Amino acid sequence: MIQKFIELGQGYGDIFELCELMTTNTNRIHHTFAFVSEHNGGKVASIAVAMKPVGESKFMPIYICREGIPYNPENQSKRFKLFEDAVAENNQLLITLDVKNSSIYVDTSLYYQYLTGALRLYHYIPALY
Repeated sequence: MIQKFIELGQGYGDIFELCELMTTNTNRIHHTFAFVSEHNGGKVASIAVAMKPVGESKFMPIYICREGIPYNPENQSKRFKLFEDAVAENNQLLITLDVKNSSIYVDTSLYYQYLTGALRLYHYIPALY
């Protein structure tokens, strides 16, 4: 199974696109994620949706809005709340993981390899075969 992160943006206007992808592909949702990291003294979240492969395909897309949403569990931003509502409307469980910030990686592809490894390690996505 090949998994690939598809970055929609950094969670500003593109969060609406991510929520719409969830609504129109409800039967394909595998898992929903919030990747929380430290950045400039605060916490930020990346939100993502892993979709099941289409038909006989071995390709699993993971749509992500990377690190543009402030994260505070006691007082969530409207953008994060919008994602939480979309997750609930689609009868999904939001999996929250504390991860390293992408700014410590030279290239975002290395960051996505790190996230893929973590998701495989915890069996949230299938192994590479």
